[in-house]
This record gives sequence, C-alpha cells and structure tokens, in this order.
Amino acid sequence: MDKKNLRIEQQLNKRTSLGNKRSLKLVDEKLVDFSSNDYLGLSRSEGLKIQILSAYEKLSPKNGSTGSRLLTGNSVLASQVESELATLFGYGACLVFNSGYSANLGFFSCLPQRGDTILYDELSHACIKDGSRLSLAKSMPFKHNDLEDLERKLKLSEGEIYIACEAVYSMDGDFAPLKALCQLSEKYSAKLIVDEAHSTGVFGKSGAGFVAELGLTEQVYAAIFTFGKAMGIHGACVASNQTVIDYMINYSRPFIYTTAPSAFEFLSIQEAFRFLESKPSLAIALKENISLFNQSLKVQRPSRYLSTSAVQVVITSGNQKAKSTSNELQESGFDVRPILSPTVKEGEERLRICIHSFNSKNEVMGLAHGLNSLLC
Repeated sequence: MDKKNLRIEQQLNKRTSLGNKRSLKLVDEKLVDFSSNDYLGLSRSEGLKIQILSAYEKLSPKNGSTGSRLLTGNSVLASQVESELATLFGYGACLVFNSGYSANLGFFSCLPQRGDTILYDELSHACIKDGSRLSLAKSMPFKHNDLEDLERKLKLSEGEIYIACEAVYSMDGDFAPLKALCQLSEKYSAKLIVDEAHSTGVFGKSGAGFVAELGLTEQVYAAIFTFGKAMGIHGACVASNQTVIDYMINYSRPFIYTTAPSAFEFLSIQEAFRFLESKPSLAIALKENISLFNQSLKVQRPSRYLSTSAVQVVITSGNQKAKSTSNELQESGFDVRPILSPTVKEGEERLRICIHSFNSKNEVMGLAHGLNSLLC
C-alpha cells in the first residue's frame, strides 16, 4: 500500500467492506429508463434539440462566456432569459447559476448573516446543508416534514430566520407541506426558501413549479429552480425580489467567482421552456404513468412513500438487498438503481424509481410486476 495514500486507501477499503463504495458506470442504453431525472423526456427530445440548434445558428456568439458575469460573461441574452424566467415563476427577478448545487450554495452562504438562524428539513439536499455551513448564521435541521419540531425550533431561533425545504424530496419523492410552512413562516416572520429541483417543469403552468401551482409565490421568499432534471438541459436559477438578486450579485461568492454559463446554455434554458409550453401533454402523460405504477405495485410501502411525484421509493433495508434487487431488475431489462447508505440512513436503503412521460404503459406495469415477484 502506497504510504502517501495510506489514509485515503484505508477509507476506500472500509467502504468496499461495507458494500457502499461508489464508482462511475456507463448507462446501459438497452435498458428501459426508470432511473434518470429526465421526467418529461426533454433530454432525449429530438424536437427540443432541433429547436435549440436552430435558435443557436441565428446567434453569432462566442463558444464560451470568457469570464464571470461581472467581467466579460454578461450579455443581452443572459439578461433576457433571467427576465423571462422571473415572469414565468412569478418573482421580481432571477439569477442564473451553472447548477442547482451552486445556486443553493450561492444563496445560503451569503444571505443569512451572523446572528441569524437557518432551519432546514433534515432531508434537504446536500447543497442546502453545505451552503448553510458556509454561512455565518447558526443552522439546525428539523425533523422531516415535522411542523411541531420546526415550531419548537422557531421559538428558539434568533435574528432573521430562514426556513429551507424541497418542494419534492429527491430521495423520498414526498412533498413538503408548503401551505403549512407558509403559515408558520408568516407567524414567526421567517423567510421560506423552497428548492424546486424535482418539481420544475412538472408542476405549475408552463412548468413554473409546485409553489406556483399552489398559488404561494408571494409567501415564499425565494425559490431555486433547476433545469438539469425535467427540463432536460443544465443550469439553475434563484428567484426572489430584485433586492435579493442585487445582494447576491454583490456578495455571493459562488456567483461572483465562477465563469458565466455560455450563450448556448442560456439559449437552451430559453428554448426548453418555450418547447414545454407547447407540450402540456407531457406532464399529463407523466401523471398517468405515476398513477398506473402506484395501482400496479403490490409491494407494501409505508404511507410516506406513497407518492404522486415522479420519484417512487421501495425500501429494501440493507445495501446488499438493494443492490441484488436492482441487479435482478436490470437483468429483466429495467434500469433501476439502488440508493445505499450513507447517502440515506442505514436501514433505509432503497430502490429509487423515476417514472417518465415516455415510459410505455407496458413498461410501467412490467416494472411493477417485476417488483411484486421479487419483494412480495
């Protein structure tokens, strides 16, 4: 064993012995996709690809952005896209980032100040937790979707209070109780921040998200929208009022010190939402497939995992069981991936199943029947 790498090799060996060492694998294109976040099939849409390339040919941009937005990376197109997104989502202003991770990092690391408090749902994505750690504010988790636990911690909070949650939780597929969270945030003068990563494009008019679908935009201080999932492209944005966006432009290090998205990326965002606006049937087909899967699956699941979102969960309890079940499903032609500890808590290892608008009825029922035969 190389002495220079002794410590990290020991840590990797530990993960190997526990059965949870990660590695990069190529996607088997022959399998039926029940794993990707491409909920509406836009990443594989030939129509969207043609639309983006056609619009791109009409521009005469540089291949790259050449610098940060504050130096040489800004453009008329960037400002236009952000303005269109703000209108779509119902906010005063938007700021585009290279990914949802960097958008959450950019928001939570700079808006909360020393003496403030961030309360985040314990199942919030790592980027919310990482951004909170970079902040000078005090941060605490509250139990998942537990309003009583949240209120207890709201009573103990100091300074300006930020409440963070996801609209749809990426590993559980359940929804945040947004109406109740809005009521609590108003009661305690807190700022509610909602990550719409897994609801952008799927919910709301023209894909405006779950907050918009519930009519809560005015009560949600800021929302983070991600474009690399249902929208089939890449990037993300923070949507809030103009003052918040101006503050981030001045103080958010993940925004200030990174190279701006290219013109192609901004154009792809613009064209993806235009394309989706003309295809309302995609969201309808997705919801029909989700309903069909839930009707066909006979495996017993706790009530919290009986979701109407595109993310469906089957608990297996144990890394080896999750991996072996996944392998058997893949041998039957279904691309279903295991989610192992420590990504989820030990004992909550699972199959994370993503339903898509493009999955056929036979594919959806075939997967459900395969799970029934393996786990019932």
